[in-house]
Amino acid sequence: MSRRRNKKYSKELKLQAVQDYLSGKGNYETLGKKYELLSSTQLKNWVKWYNGHKETKERSSSGMESYMTKGRKTTQQERAEIVAFCIEHGKDYPLTIKKYSVSYQQIYSWVRKYEGKGVDGLADGRGRTKPEEEMTESEKLKAENKILQARLKDKEMELAFIKKLKELEEGGR
Repeated sequence: MSRRRNKKYSKELKLQAVQDYLSGKGNYETLGKKYELLSSTQLKNWVKWYNGHKETKERSSSGMESYMTKGRKTTQQERAEIVAFCIEHGKDYPLTIKKYSVSYQQIYSWVRKYEGKGVDGLADGRGRTKPEEEMTESEKLKAENKILQARLKDKEMELAFIKKLKELEEGGR
């Protein structure tokens, strides 16, 4: 019995196939056949690696574009700002991705958390927080201040959302 070995492709072939795909000379399947690839998935992976997972746009079988950007670290305040922008623009995720350079998965998750728990849902729950009895008076005041600021921002966002909703309702009549 012979062992099956992985097929090796030259760097030039990989680069040419990726460039053909990115310039619109074909889809994964047609270019996979043109370059005699074992699977069109191979070309998908090369395109992802070529782009470093940044701003890769693919057409899915339904014809919709899916956006893939590398996520980045954000603060709770920044997440609230991103969610507000996304909601204000009718949950236009691609526009939000372009403006803030965060991944679709992050934005979608943050919007769902905001709708469920408000601004408090956008807090990063990882890591250890000091118990209240270990905090100094200054730390307690800072923590309380942050909470109050988040609540204020939440109320401001709710008011902006209600205002926008009323504008849309009045414009539709």
